[in-house]
Amino acid sequence: MVSRVDARKISEKLAAKVPYRRSKTVTGRNRVSVNKLKILVTVVGRAKADFYMDHIQSFGANVQMVLFGRGTAPKEFLAAMGLTDSDRAIILSIIGENNLRNALDSLGEKFNTIQGGKGIAYTIPMSSVIGKSIFNFLSDNRTQIRRD
Repeated sequence: MVSRVDARKISEKLAAKVPYRRSKTVTGRNRVSVNKLKILVTVVGRAKADFYMDHIQSFGANVQMVLFGRGTAPKEFLAAMGLTDSDRAIILSIIGENNLRNALDSLGEKFNTIQGGKGIAYTIPMSSVIGKSIFNFLSDNRTQIRRD
């Protein structure tokens, strides 16, 4: 059986090794919670893909991938709406949940203010990652990566 002192020492050792953040519970005790990762999907015009990739990277996204696509609307419909370019870039970015709100707010602002910079952005939760060093890299915890 593990005593309270031993359990506390074990949890402190784990907290020192893994990029956790401490948060207070209702009872006042410390509780350990993980900075969860999300997949941020951003769909923008192909010409603005590099701009948006650089912008998203400033929020701690170490891994990004771009997929090029084409809209499926008929050319007649595009011409009637005044749209000439249906080439799109789908940017997949891995971002920590603690940076996500700021990134989405900033993207929304850019979508509304940049000429020709319209787009959409949404997130998909990641349920698991195998390996501490991979998690540290994906969550932009460079200072936490160390060999044990």
